[in-house]
Amino acid sequence: MFTQSLRMTLRDWRAGELRFLLIALVVAVAALSSVGFFVDRMRAGLNRDAHQVLGADLVVIADKPLDPSWRAEAQRRNLAQAETRLFASMATAGQGENSTSKLASIKAVTSGYPLRGNLKTAVQAEADGEETRDIPASGTVWADPALLSGLNAGIGDPLTLGDRAFTVARIITSEPDRGVSFVSFAPRVMLSMPDLESTGLVQLGSRVTFRLLLSGKPADVGAYQKWAQSRIDSGTFRGVRLETLESGRPEMRATLDRGELFLSLVSLLSAMLAAVAIAMAARRFMLRHLDACAMLRCLGMTQNEVTSLYLVEFLLIGLAGSVLGALVGFGAHFVLLEGLGKLVMKELPPVTALPALKGVATGLLLLVGFAMPPILQLRNVPHNRVIRREREAPRPLMLATYGSGLLVFVGLLLWQAGDIKLGLLTAAGFLGGFAAFALVGWLSLRSLRALRGSLSKPDWNFALTSLQRRPGATLLQTIALATGLMALLLLTVVRADLMSAWRNATPPDAPNHFMINIQPDQRADVEQRLRQGGIADPLLYPMVRGRLIQVNGATIGGETFIEDRAKRLVEREFNLSYMRDLPPQNQITAGRWLNDKQPEASVEEGLANTLSLKLGDRLTFDVVGQQVEATITSLRKLEWGSMRVNFFVIMNPPALQDMPQSWITAFYLPKGQDRFVSDLTRDFPNLTVIDVGSIIAQLQAVLEQVVTAVEFLFLFTLASGLLVLYAALLGSQDERIREAGLLRALGATRKQLRQAQLFEFFVVGALAGLMAASGAAVVGWVLARQVFDFPWTFNPSVWLAGLQRRSGGYRAPVL
Repeated sequence: MFTQSLRMTLRDWRAGELRFLLIALVVAVAALSSVGFFVDRMRAGLNRDAHQVLGADLVVIADKPLDPSWRAEAQRRNLAQAETRLFASMATAGQGENSTSKLASIKAVTSGYPLRGNLKTAVQAEADGEETRDIPASGTVWADPALLSGLNAGIGDPLTLGDRAFTVARIITSEPDRGVSFVSFAPRVMLSMPDLESTGLVQLGSRVTFRLLLSGKPADVGAYQKWAQSRIDSGTFRGVRLETLESGRPEMRATLDRGELFLSLVSLLSAMLAAVAIAMAARRFMLRHLDACAMLRCLGMTQNEVTSLYLVEFLLIGLAGSVLGALVGFGAHFVLLEGLGKLVMKELPPVTALPALKGVATGLLLLVGFAMPPILQLRNVPHNRVIRREREAPRPLMLATYGSGLLVFVGLLLWQAGDIKLGLLTAAGFLGGFAAFALVGWLSLRSLRALRGSLSKPDWNFALTSLQRRPGATLLQTIALATGLMALLLLTVVRADLMSAWRNATPPDAPNHFMINIQPDQRADVEQRLRQGGIADPLLYPMVRGRLIQVNGATIGGETFIEDRAKRLVEREFNLSYMRDLPPQNQITAGRWLNDKQPEASVEEGLANTLSLKLGDRLTFDVVGQQVEATITSLRKLEWGSMRVNFFVIMNPPALQDMPQSWITAFYLPKGQDRFVSDLTRDFPNLTVIDVGSIIAQLQAVLEQVVTAVEFLFLFTLASGLLVLYAALLGSQDERIREAGLLRALGATRKQLRQAQLFEFFVVGALAGLMAASGAAVVGWVLARQVFDFPWTFNPSVWLAGLQRRSGGYRAPVL
């Protein structure tokens, strides 16, 4: 039986019967595996580069010196180590009456810092800086340009920290693990750890943050993290916490999550298009082998033997196509990397075998799920087909195989996505779109009956009659065209809208400076100075410090919660604010906005989840000894990547406007205008201006890297989409050839046949284009709102693009 299947495979290959199926499978697997290879390496590279914002793979943070066992365990697991100590103190420049002091963030580092990423330093204030793996030499410090500008100091000048004077050796232009803590808001001064003791700044009771930076193999880091977390959970080591990319940098994590979702979307669309192309190719194979199956049955073969012959043939083609597609995908991903050579600054991690195995398995699953139903139809071909060209109606068992094919497809989408929500939404969109396309197509075909015979041209009437004569084939062709076009529209028009919305989440002019400690009587003057400095419409917000002490009348504290983050939140003071209007980049997800009838509060939804808060809960805050109570009336979603002023809790003015307060603002300052900040802080010494430009640069660099990668990856999926369109149009080619030959024999001219076919394809293409555009718009809206979490509006051009991409360019053979 295997030998006979091999002979049939070679015969069908020579006859050209398997070439389209093999091409469809190779292109599908090549698209999936090339995406898989690149995504696998790109994700590893992105996570590696993203860890640079921590300066390590894992950071252990404590408010007192760590027990030596923490370092011993890291050494036992072969993890690289470095330490930093961080605290706030005054830095002084000048002598006697000419001396100037400014609050600075002091950071002492050990050799090897940072473990991930690189410091950038310069010897001139306006220079971009160069990467370095060194740390300050003994007796020298490195400082932020803002600090030196505020102190009127420069390279080579003395800078006093506590009991010791240092020489400013370099200017810090970029620091990978700067973070957004309060201590980091002050301009940085960096010195070596051995020099810290000589300053006398760290005494008993000093508020110092001790950080142990660790890096190594992912498995070793993960094992150490579990070991460390178990010690923290035991309660033996209080004041110790772990910081990872996920927990320490929400704005960077949000960017990476969206990037991975975009990359997964490429794989999902490739899988969807591959399924349609293979199904169409398998159906065409089945239709062209009905006569051969009938002959085999007449020669004595049973149904099972016929089925086995073709299953073995398809298995051989599936293995060959999947392996060949994986090899093509492997080579194609190198072409992609070559095109991105300038973007990917560092060598990506080596390739693994997982994408290849995943590509081969995907090809076989697609073949089984979407080629099995047509092949099972061959087992039911009657003997008398050699005399009478009749085909039995599909049997229930055969129809059940279509259901199993859909289940295989849904499972494939979930596997390719790596995200249950994205996979389920895409599967639901595909199946829902398939059902909607079928219903709309069927209704449209029914409605065309009214036009038959009423058109002025006979060839147009013939085209409508042709569509009505084979409703099943016409409907299948329309659905396939609509599905392929919908994917192509998602990859082009809708993709551009999604990318634009993603970029707008962290625009180039996002605020890169924060200003805090603005006193109420300084508000008008500071706002005027900001306007004079070119900041249009500066937004200043009141800020009130308060500690959450009760929820619904029940006293809470650190011991109330189990999660470490919840403990830290309730043990510190919140930055509260009050306002009448919803601030920009805030979206109400539950409840309603505030009014002035009674004290009310709006809570950020992440905080609400952490502290188990819900609408209607009564919160009580302690504000400098006074209790403020407010009821939660809404939950808000924040866009952390916008870098605007955000508050966990916002109240209405009657609740907080009479409390002690300061004001805060965020603004964008173009590069080269640092003097504006220096003059402002000189005239208002109490102000603290925080430069977060480096964080913005990191966010935008990762964003552009992912966007460019996605743009290139879409080229592979576009190839699959074009293959689907060709398969849909090729499916009815044989029948059209027979019809054309019969009509020519009955006297039809070539011009009449051409016009009839053009009109027929115009009707099918226009209907498919309209359905595809509508489906792409709906899917794009769902993806933007439910998956990528940013606003998105419908683009009318998607319908024009859908009509322009109809199948008018195809020409069936005319005899």
